[in-house]
Amino acid sequence: MKRNLPRILLGLAVLLLFLGHAAGFYTIAFVDRLEYALYDLRLLSSMPRTLDPSVVILDIDEKSLAEVGHWPWGRDKLATIVDKLFNVQKVAIVGFDVVFAEKDTSSGLDVLQNLGRGPLKDDPKYIAALQQVGPSLDYDKEFVNAIKDHPVILSYGLTNEASQHVGVLPPPVLPAGTFNGHPVRFLHWTGYGGNLPDLQAAALSAGHFNPQIDPDGEVRRVPMLEEENGQYYESLSLAMVRGLLGSPPVRPEYPSDEQSWVPKSYSGLEYLDLAFRGRLVRIPVDREVASLIPFRGPGGVDGGSYRYVSIADVLYDRLKPGELTDKIVLVGTTSLGLLDMRSTPVSPNFPGVEVHANMISGILNGKIKEAPDYSRGAEIVTLLIIGLLLSIVLPLLPPLRAVLMTILVGAAVIAMNFAFFVNGNLLLPLASSLLVVLFIFVINMVYGFFVESKTKRELEGLFGSYVPPKLVEEMSRDPRAYSMEGKSEELTVMFSDVRGFTTISESLEPKDLATYINDYLTAMSLIIQNHRGTLDKYIGDAIMAFWGAPIPDKSHAQLAVETALAMQAEVLRLNVTFEERKWPDMKIGIGVSTGIMSVGDMGSKIRKAYTVMGDPVNLGARLEARTKFYGVGILVSEATRKAVTGIVFREIDKVQVKGKDEAVVIYEPIGLEINVTKDKNDELKLWHATLKAYRMQQWDQAELQLLNLQRAHPDTVLYQLYAERVSEFRHSPPDPDWDGVHKFSEK
Repeated sequence: MKRNLPRILLGLAVLLLFLGHAAGFYTIAFVDRLEYALYDLRLLSSMPRTLDPSVVILDIDEKSLAEVGHWPWGRDKLATIVDKLFNVQKVAIVGFDVVFAEKDTSSGLDVLQNLGRGPLKDDPKYIAALQQVGPSLDYDKEFVNAIKDHPVILSYGLTNEASQHVGVLPPPVLPAGTFNGHPVRFLHWTGYGGNLPDLQAAALSAGHFNPQIDPDGEVRRVPMLEEENGQYYESLSLAMVRGLLGSPPVRPEYPSDEQSWVPKSYSGLEYLDLAFRGRLVRIPVDREVASLIPFRGPGGVDGGSYRYVSIADVLYDRLKPGELTDKIVLVGTTSLGLLDMRSTPVSPNFPGVEVHANMISGILNGKIKEAPDYSRGAEIVTLLIIGLLLSIVLPLLPPLRAVLMTILVGAAVIAMNFAFFVNGNLLLPLASSLLVVLFIFVINMVYGFFVESKTKRELEGLFGSYVPPKLVEEMSRDPRAYSMEGKSEELTVMFSDVRGFTTISESLEPKDLATYINDYLTAMSLIIQNHRGTLDKYIGDAIMAFWGAPIPDKSHAQLAVETALAMQAEVLRLNVTFEERKWPDMKIGIGVSTGIMSVGDMGSKIRKAYTVMGDPVNLGARLEARTKFYGVGILVSEATRKAVTGIVFREIDKVQVKGKDEAVVIYEPIGLEINVTKDKNDELKLWHATLKAYRMQQWDQAELQLLNLQRAHPDTVLYQLYAERVSEFRHSPPDPDWDGVHKFSEK
């Protein structure tokens, strides 16, 4: 025993390490990641992969879009679909995984009404005709009339953009103060995107479609309740079930007195109960009042979990009458172009509408897995048993018997855990137990062959494989200050690309081309590093970098814009060298975007990288692609512009890119205020006045000022571009309420 004491102590140290994680004293990131992976394996191996005939997904699919037209459709068509679902198909309830936040203008009624209030207001025949045909063109009212007498559930989104209050929310399912005195950890929101008031008032109810995205980017849970400004709102799936059951109240269920020994370290809330005609529907929830999604299969039209019906088949009466009798119908989409796909453990492109379908099925059949508070206690007990057993016994056994015992203990832990998962619907932690088994075994196997320092280096190498070497070195000095865990942060991202690189590559010999691009990438990378940027990746001749992570820096936008200006200046210096070598000049475009984005260790099991993802990242790439269109070297987003001081900007345009509803203002940084000449400031002043006249549709004034700008700066592409736009608008004027937004049909 004395001879094996070091190994026993090392085993006990491993046990204590994972006990601390299990008890919640600290978090070991890779243990949580492994826990997710093990959960996914259990889920994939135990999914029923059978059809639930009670739920039908009415799919806005590619076929429907081809037949009916691009989305959104006129609400007269949706009204027709609702009427046919209830009056012809006799469905039980319909839920829309769609938000109706804006009025339907597809009929042209608003245009006719504007004429009646304007140029034709004194024309009695026109007014009489408008009064006659107006009601038939009010598609929103037609949709309201279709849903008001039927059990229809709408949906909405909650957001942390405090200024976003679009449409209205339904009445909260539970009032403020319901959970006073209970440490419930709700997801809190400060804004929402709801439905039009008349539509919401006509609907039976509505539920949010916010998923709970785990740190690895996967959707495994749905918050049953979320808090917005003190009120509590239900999920779409919960609203559907309640609507189906006659709208029973939601009753929170807390741990019973018999479980008083369990530390209330999580939510202090175990279930949400629905009482219906003597039947109790119980929904297990976790620390964030979310429920695990009981996936039935891989999802999608061919997944076999739910019947998918093309919505066009209902609209054009291609179903037999009564074919969907008493079905729960969810209206959603599988079209990739409508961007409602989720990354889940069962599929990287899982239809969002089927997430709600799985939740509805799980609530009604009681198949939602539970992760109760006492699972932490069970994990601690399991760790103590296997940790003490292996720490004491393994050092006493010869290698072969130690291997056999380790396999036996590991298999027993897995079998017991899987039995609880499948037969008891209980999700108990597994990763720490398996890692304790593995680590204690490894310690005992290598102790006799390697000195302590060698063992330490190998373990560091194991951990270091999760993060880039440069970050490993920095994190090793203060590991608590940095994390590779995925998180959302306000950062600034930059994309740069060489214009006309194909032409350049064709004009140079391979050896010269390699020197050409290497000189460029080296110079640009040094500038990025000198401005405290994180060099993300090279994509051919393109560069991606970001600021603000892993080392937080509040001046990330300022540094990124200064970097872009320095890069453009460096290109001019490089061109002097290239000219001496008889090489072609280089021009680059740079896009810079600031916003909330996901940053962390992302990728596959084969390869990972510390990178950023999100809408601001996509915007940065699109801005870089648009620099050539506007004839500028740098474009930045409005969020970046607002975060930067001491730099002169030229407003370029207000644009709406493909796939986005909101317009963004884009700018070109000109230079540091102290370096911008008076002539340049005068030019910018005239340009911004021209831009104002352009957006106010004052074409004469805009054209005159553009002519002056072109005369003084004939090589400026931007002025030529706007002159062409003014000429086009003279022949084809925009709508009176046009706000100056230029829409791009391509990315």
